[in-house]
Amino acid sequence: MLKRLGYDKNVKLKFNGKRLCGLWLLIIGAVIIAATVVGGEFVLNPIIFMIGFGIGFYLTNYNKSILDRFTDGEFSSFQEKMSSIGVLSLFPLIFILGGSFIPGGDWRMMWLGALLATGIHFLPFYFVHGKSMIYLAITCSVLAIIGMISIEIPFLYFGVADGIVKILFGIYLLFFTKKISRSVSDEVKM
Repeated sequence: MLKRLGYDKNVKLKFNGKRLCGLWLLIIGAVIIAATVVGGEFVLNPIIFMIGFGIGFYLTNYNKSILDRFTDGEFSSFQEKMSSIGVLSLFPLIFILGGSFIPGGDWRMMWLGALLATGIHFLPFYFVHGKSMIYLAITCSVLAIIGMISIEIPFLYFGVADGIVKILFGIYLLFFTKKISRSVSDEVKM
């Protein structure tokens, strides 16, 4: 399947967008924390979330000066496709994992399903930003699953923890990673 999308194991991937991804994770992590702390009847305030998400998405995807400043080069065609798969997979995943709780008004489970979907959607970004995306996917997914199982613990703790995880990964990607060029098979060996 990867070959069909344009992956060539002989061509080294350049992870040129790590800093931009770090900026996005800082923004969305802060938005999730703010929306969770404000909460309200929906557990995670959807107005704060949507406004913050929209502003962050615009800044990190459409603002040319930020794109130029926080990327270290172009993405390959394969990476663009994997990025699109990652983004587009989020919506059906949220519908499948969280949508069924909306009719019953179980906003806690809906948001935990959305956080689990978000964790899973980081997996294709491995090919765009490197192995830190695998660690982020696992951490966010496990946190959401624990929240689904531990119903006695208020959502506040899981929403804030998810935001903190995203902020920590964002700090790492924005400030502590170097421009890396390697093949995915090299990363698997590490």
